[in-house]
Amino acid sequence: MSAQAAPFAVLTDIARRSKSLASGLPAQQEAIELWNGIGFTLGGQRYVAPMGEVVEILHVPRYTHVPGVRSFMLGAANVRGRLLPLIDLAHFFDLSRTSRSHRERRVLVIERGDLFSGLVVDSVSGMQYFAMENFIEEPAETPDIVQPFVQGGYRRNEEIWKVFSTFALMDDERFLDVAQW
Repeated sequence: MSAQAAPFAVLTDIARRSKSLASGLPAQQEAIELWNGIGFTLGGQRYVAPMGEVVEILHVPRYTHVPGVRSFMLGAANVRGRLLPLIDLAHFFDLSRTSRSHRERRVLVIERGDLFSGLVVDSVSGMQYFAMENFIEEPAETPDIVQPFVQGGYRRNEEIWKVFSTFALMDDERFLDVAQW
């Protein structure tokens, strides 16, 4: 029995000495709570769509014009076997484009329930992170026509990024009614 106790005693001694010589954990710093989304520009202003509202980001694909629709609907594209209606968001809001190059334009693919659409924006700046403490309830200089879809904003380095709700856009009758007549 003492032969079995000796190895256990050795291990217990090693554990005790290890704990006594171990350095403590670094001082706990207060973690900053972050909010993230997909940044994009539209009409010369910075916007960010909540992360869960954008399914995919694409280059503007080849598309086919659809007759009898409003001018803001560019057409429909075949994206991996699904028809993706393309909406020119700047034209929908009657905003001037800041990007003259078609190469810079991107498509934010949104999907909720049966609604699957692509929003063509001037450019996409990728994932953006903001400290929750920098939230602004009503960001300044938001065009009136875009205001119903802006749900606050974030300040970062003298820049204001407006939170653009694609879900609010999908609930808007003007967005859903693309027929011209």
